[in-house]
Amino acid sequence: MKQIVLATASAFILATAACSGPNEASGPEGPESTEGTTDPVGEPETAEQEGVDAVQLIKLDCGSIYVSDLDIFSTAGDYAGETDTFTDTCWLVRHPEGDLLWDLGLPTILTSQDEQTQGVFTVSLNKTIAEQLSEEYDVAMNDIEYVAISHSHFDHTGQVDLIDGSTWLVNQVEYDFMFPEPDVSEEAPAEGAESDSGADAGNQFPGFEVLEHDIILDNHDVFGDGSVIIFMTPGHTPGHASLLVNLPETGPVMLTGDLWHREESRELGRVPQFNSSEEATRESMQAFEDRADELGAKVIIQHEPADTEDLPDVMR
Repeated sequence: MKQIVLATASAFILATAACSGPNEASGPEGPESTEGTTDPVGEPETAEQEGVDAVQLIKLDCGSIYVSDLDIFSTAGDYAGETDTFTDTCWLVRHPEGDLLWDLGLPTILTSQDEQTQGVFTVSLNKTIAEQLSEEYDVAMNDIEYVAISHSHFDHTGQVDLIDGSTWLVNQVEYDFMFPEPDVSEEAPAEGAESDSGADAGNQFPGFEVLEHDIILDNHDVFGDGSVIIFMTPGHTPGHASLLVNLPETGPVMLTGDLWHREESRELGRVPQFNSSEEATRESMQAFEDRADELGAKVIIQHEPADTEDLPDVMR
């Protein structure tokens, strides 16, 4: 099954964006490690808007995902027939030297649509990232220096159309997964056909293709002071990554990406059927837990309402 489920949902949402008008209901949705190395970063430009004196972490509501059958979220087969509602969160990291936007949520077009259903997924989005940042934090999209995604699934890439001048930080493995070299040894697939990765043969990421991007290594120190680290946790996708934010008052906070979707999945060690590698996922889970234990970090599962609902507006 691999990426087919997520690719199908992504393709449906793209079709909805192209064909549907407002409020028209239709349907949506292990690499070699360089552990211990740090990619050198150029000096980021200071944000033009009023900055901050210390690192802050801000949760953004990037949509809701109701899953009518959780079977695909466990290779053990024990979730069949269960339902759940995932939150979809994005995050703004504010730093005295600039801002990082982590993950891009569900597609912008959904704000003008009713709930959309495709297969087991029903998705909705009330406000865009841009609207939330402008209305609640007086931050404009063109104020943000960097953007990074934990991985390239549809519920983490959907508002790339709002990016305005930010540099995309991405590891080589995920970049190559998103933009694979064509296989010239075989006949080109028909338009709309699925590649071996389960994605459409055509480019599904035109919004990312036009972004200025920096290829980063594992344990990438975004601002050069150890406060914000992007580290690789492959398995959900080949180049999946997670985020460590060292806050002055809260202490270390680790955002999982989709290493887990639910607290129960973390407790039971469940791996979705559509992950790119179960073995790599389990290795990443263990490495993540070891790191969290060593740091005494607060772990936030980005799709788990119990982890995200009661957070302060600004974590400091």
